[in-house]
Amino acid sequence: MFTYHCLNPISAKGLDLFDSNYNKTDDIQEADAILVRSAKMHELELPENLKAVARAGAGVNNIPLDKCADAGVVVFNTPGANANAVKELVISGMLLASRDIIGGNTWCKENKDDPEIGKTMEKAKKNFAGTELAGKTLGIIGLGAIGVQVANAAVHLGMEVYGCDPFISVNAAWNLSRSVHHSSSYDEIFEKCDFITVHVPLLDSTRNLINQEAIDKMKDGVVILNYARDLLVDEEAVIAGIKAGKIRKYVSDFPNPTTAGQENVILTPHLGASTEEAEDNCAVMAVEEIRDFLENGNIKHSVNYPDCDNGICTAAGRIGILHHNSKGVIAQFATILGDSDINIADMTNKSRGDYAYALVDLDTPISPCAIEKLNAIEEVIRVHVVK
Repeated sequence: MFTYHCLNPISAKGLDLFDSNYNKTDDIQEADAILVRSAKMHELELPENLKAVARAGAGVNNIPLDKCADAGVVVFNTPGANANAVKELVISGMLLASRDIIGGNTWCKENKDDPEIGKTMEKAKKNFAGTELAGKTLGIIGLGAIGVQVANAAVHLGMEVYGCDPFISVNAAWNLSRSVHHSSSYDEIFEKCDFITVHVPLLDSTRNLINQEAIDKMKDGVVILNYARDLLVDEEAVIAGIKAGKIRKYVSDFPNPTTAGQENVILTPHLGASTEEAEDNCAVMAVEEIRDFLENGNIKHSVNYPDCDNGICTAAGRIGILHHNSKGVIAQFATILGDSDINIADMTNKSRGDYAYALVDLDTPISPCAIEKLNAIEEVIRVHVVK
């Protein structure tokens, strides 16, 4: 029997996937697993029994990843579950930047009492004339699930698309339209593109990716879109670029005091994944990840431990050992299990930076004594008994 706690409202389409072996609790200290969306967890005291956290979304900057890893808590996210929702908002952002739809709509509201509005609009509409997307160049930085969908949609809109991602996955590459030009550097995108959209995670290496140096390389009249994270862009440099006439529009999903109310800045209140479909998809994936880990020991889409998948557990016993990535640790596991007269039927060990995970199938269930000895190894963080 497992217990889970929700820090935010989670779609019933996901929670309904928990079967009778799962109970929802309002007491976080009882939880084996936590589901979260935007709630901040950095100051949260992690429950002693907590084994997994699933973020129903992609960004995990609200979760203390290292703190969780050091406690043997696997953190999952749901990459791609909200990709279509964000893609559609990016396309709408490009349209809003190209056609003065917002200005035109405002004019209609302001002139709602004009009985001759049908005539006066013919004179007024020239003030809101824009440009089309077809024939323009779009540069995409980051070709993950969202970036690929944006690229393919833009191709169908008649845009010339350039994409840059030095870490593109095989799956993303297979799904990317052959019409997309591969850029080996960000500079090519900065120099060639009329529209530039960013779809990378916020890391030390990507912070202020769009900065003054990058802006200086861009074409005059460029449109910059940011539906990933606000700190990827030096927004003070962007505002200066707008005022200087270098940047035509800045479109962002992250309002803040720097950008709110600025001319030629189009903002939405973090609506990227705010659709019923995206929330359902994220909840379903999050619950599936938690269940697969708790019931089978498999790790898929973790952000602090390596992915490791041995399929459905059919062995007599299975354990998952979360440990520090150090030499000689696997040999210690084998020695303890052998001395306990427990045969290893199959073992997979994966590492990710300072952390590693061993998923071990056994010919017999593991004894409490052997578990205690494994936990006593200095490099071992936690032993997760699956079966």
